[in-house]
Amino acid sequence: MADLFTWQAIGTAVLIFLVRVLSISMDTLRFMLTMRGKRGIAWILGFFESVLFVVTVGAVLNDMSNFLYIIGYAAGYATGNVVGMHIERKLAIGYSHISVISKTNGENVAKALRENDFAVTEIPAQGKDGPVCLSDLSVRRKDIATVEKIIQETDPEAFITIEDVTPLRAGYWGRQNVRR
Repeated sequence: MADLFTWQAIGTAVLIFLVRVLSISMDTLRFMLTMRGKRGIAWILGFFESVLFVVTVGAVLNDMSNFLYIIGYAAGYATGNVVGMHIERKLAIGYSHISVISKTNGENVAKALRENDFAVTEIPAQGKDGPVCLSDLSVRRKDIATVEKIIQETDPEAFITIEDVTPLRAGYWGRQNVRR
């Protein structure tokens, strides 16, 4: 038991943890980039993630009797998922479609978004309790917080939904045209 808690064993477990955090963060990013059609960077991340995987699995399998290695591996895996998601959210690569339903202020919501250089389509619609305005727009993911702020300042009661999209053809995405 004393052999398990040597400085070398603890250092190796910490190193396994750190390498696993890195590799799973890369794997999470790779998966999300693959879903957005970013083949080149996904390939690079997949290659290096695989190398790190083999190295960490080898280190753990080399001494299965040391439970610190197994704990470092498992904790690194779990932590890497969260870190990868955080990094991907910060990078905000890709595009999103936003739908805004406003009972009373839809015209002003669309106007405020247009004044901030976002392309908006207004659609008169019928809701459960009567007429509403449905505003549709597609934006870069990095602009979502700005769009949400504009909508909330204009109509705090607006119902907002967001979904990721992949552009099929060129169009106006606010602040810069996108070519596909």
